Parts: sequence; C-alpha cells; structure tokens
Amino acid sequence: MRGPTRTNRRPLLTGVAICCVGSGLFAPDTHARETDQNEAGEMYFPGYGSDWERRDPGDVGMDSEIVQRAIRFSRDNPTSIPRQPELAIQQWRAGNEDTHREIIGPVRDHGGVTGMIVKDGYIVAEWGDTERVDMSYSVTKSFVTLVMGVAAGRGLIEDVHDPVYRSVRGQDGFDDFSSEHNRKITWDHMLRMVSEWDGEVWGKPWHAEGRRPDGVPLGEPGSLFVYSNVASARLALAAMQVLREPLPRVLRREVMDPIGASTAWRWQGYDNAWVTIDGEKMQGSSSGGGWGGSMWISARDLARVGLLTMHRGRWGDEQLIPEAWFELAETPTDLRRDYGFMNWRLNTDRGLIAGAPESAFFHSGSGNRVYVDRENSLVVVIRWMEFGDPFEEFVGMVLESLNR
Repeated sequence: MRGPTRTNRRPLLTGVAICCVGSGLFAPDTHARETDQNEAGEMYFPGYGSDWERRDPGDVGMDSEIVQRAIRFSRDNPTSIPRQPELAIQQWRAGNEDTHREIIGPVRDHGGVTGMIVKDGYIVAEWGDTERVDMSYSVTKSFVTLVMGVAAGRGLIEDVHDPVYRSVRGQDGFDDFSSEHNRKITWDHMLRMVSEWDGEVWGKPWHAEGRRPDGVPLGEPGSLFVYSNVASARLALAAMQVLREPLPRVLRREVMDPIGASTAWRWQGYDNAWVTIDGEKMQGSSSGGGWGGSMWISARDLARVGLLTMHRGRWGDEQLIPEAWFELAETPTDLRRDYGFMNWRLNTDRGLIAGAPESAFFHSGSGNRVYVDRENSLVVVIRWMEFGDPFEEFVGMVLESLNR
C-alpha cells in the first residue's frame, strides 16, 4: 500500500518569497525533485501504522552480516546518559552555576538501545523496542522547524529574513521582541541559533544554560552561534503566535497523520507553559528536554519523519511542506558549518561523519539520532547508544554494508 494522500490542499509557496542564506530569493526546485524520482525509480512510502513493508538486507543491496555487526556494536555501546531524566539533567548542568537546574516537567525514564535501518523506504532491520515512546530531547527542535515550514507554506512567513517582531509584536501578552536589540532578530537568526535573543520565556532567562563562551556578552543578531534551549523555546512560541493554534495540533494534522504515524506520540509542553491566543488557552510547546517536556515519540515514528525530510517534505504524491524550506534547512552558515535549521546537523565538508556523503545530515538530541542520507536512500534511527566516535563508527558500518 502506498502512503496516504489527501486532496484539496492549499497551494504551496504561491506568491511567497523564501530566502536562502547568501543567495537571494528562490522557489521550490521541482526539476530537482523529478530528477530524484527518475534516478531512484518509483519510491516506496509506507502506509499507516504497522503497514510498512520489510526487505532482507540483500534485497536492497546491503550485506546482512555487516548490518548485524552494526546492530551488535550499538548494543555494546549503550549511552552513559542516566535513564532517569532528573539525574541526566543534573549531570548536564553540573559545574555550571547559572543554568537553572530545576526541572519544569514533565519527564519520563528512557529505554534501552533501540534502532531502525530503512533503505529505499523499506524496513531492513530494527532492534530494541521500536514502538516504545521515549523523550527525544532536542530532536524536538526539528519538529519546530517542520511546523514553521507549514507556516511558510501558508504564506504566514513570507521571508525568513523578515524580523520576527513584525509578526508577533506585542501579541498575546508577550512584548519581548520590541526592544531595539530584539527588533533586529529575524526568523533565520532564530532558526540557526545565531539570534542573540535577549529575554525570558517560561521562567528561563536567555543566559540560563552556560553555553556561551566565557566572558562574551550579548552581541548583534547574526554575530555568534550559541546553542540555546531558551531562545528555541521562544521560537516555538513565536511559531504558535503566527499559526494561532497549538503546534502539536498543526503537526498532527499537517504532518504526522499524512505520513501515517501512530497516535502514541506526544509533544509535551512545559507544565507552566500556558498562553491564551484568540480566546483559547494553549500550552506552549517545548523545543528540547533540558527542563522536561520535548517530543515523546517512538523510533518507528521518528523513522517516518526521517523519510519525510529525506524526500524534502514530500510523501507519496503530496508535498506536505515546501521543498524550498528543506533547501534552507540544509544550508549552513559560516558561523557554524555543521548546523542548518534547528537541529539539522549537517555533514558539510564531511565534518561530522567522515565516511558519509557531504549531503547527509541527522536530527539530533541527547540519546537520539535520526540519520538521513538522500544519496543512499537511507534513514537510520538510533536511540540510547553512546554518541561521538561510537556513533560515527556505527554509521560507518551501516554505510560499509551498502558497498558489498
């Protein structure tokens, strides 16, 4: 069965100018999309839920023995992150005085090493409990990117280089983009972690993480890459202010239901993150799990999301999110060559995974990776193994299996 399709969707990017860093305006590259299809043949997209075809590794050009070796390697290298989030969060923030260590919640314990390998859309291997719903930590930031792509497709964000202030000024009780400093911040700045945003959201101030270089004060927007869960949470709120409805609702309707995801995932907002928009009380969405919350999701649903991003927002015959949005998400900056939009980790110059294609990327969060390799039509989800060198070695084994 092919993936679900829907009709009568609104036009995508009609009259919309989405800017690419350093290259001016561009529209969706439909020729590139057609070329991808022609080179790879007809693409398989799984149906709903468990309606997902499997293939033996040899049937898709992979070496079964090397695949099994990669699986054993992952299991032999479990993460050092404690299973209890309370302990993990304290561990991350140890040694940093100004980190606001208190958890807002909710949180849940994580499971054991879990993984999936998807080749040409088919399940080739899975291990661990791939239906278990776990916190995905900062992979959640990639979901913020997806719903913002939905907003762009509707024309609610016409140009990523527009100041955020123009869209959210003084709305819904938040006036934190109106200062002289914050008025300069664009959507692109926020998405790329170079905003230098100054403010507080859900009780956490901009400096609540200890991630800035020592002694470096706030600078001009666009001048410094600083990984910030606080600024990311503010971006999620800004997305909700633009869309005028809760982000999980948008994500379910526009993305997760169309790609046939389960109903088990939950985008958990912080317990104190409530706002009233157009008379409706809504919970603001978290963008990571550093103080709790995050996307609670299974490995199987993460693999579907990986397939969606591999196909640049297309699922079956439908373009759910403008292709141009994914071109932007995969574009690095000189400030951080391995980082695109939130948490698109790029392999630019092969700086993250030496043996992988430069075009490969992964969605990244503590204990969670969704590796996406368009050149090899490959998606790999791996959870709760040790990252750094072990992750690179693991991916190297999977790629080695393709060459036998």
